[in-house]
Amino acid sequence: MAVFLVFFIALILGMNLLNIPPGTPLIVMVGTCAMMSGIAAFLTGVVSLIKFKDRSFIVILAVVFGFIAILIVTMEVVEGIVWRSTH
Repeated sequence: MAVFLVFFIALILGMNLLNIPPGTPLIVMVGTCAMMSGIAAFLTGVVSLIKFKDRSFIVILAVVFGFIAILIVTMEVVEGIVWRSTH
């Protein structure tokens, strides 16, 4: 979860403060790493919740952040499909 937050903050700061345009290799790599670590946090958090019955705040927060990462990935895929079908 910490890696997801670091990469996500780096992504936001890189695009807003440093004015790095979307689609450059640096932004794509940072975004991909953020989403992969977010999905990994979700999967490990769900396993911890179900298998080990761990109900700590950090585990629940990891599941929430991971779910947000999955939603972002899903929205990006749907946006790409819709854009290709309309253009």
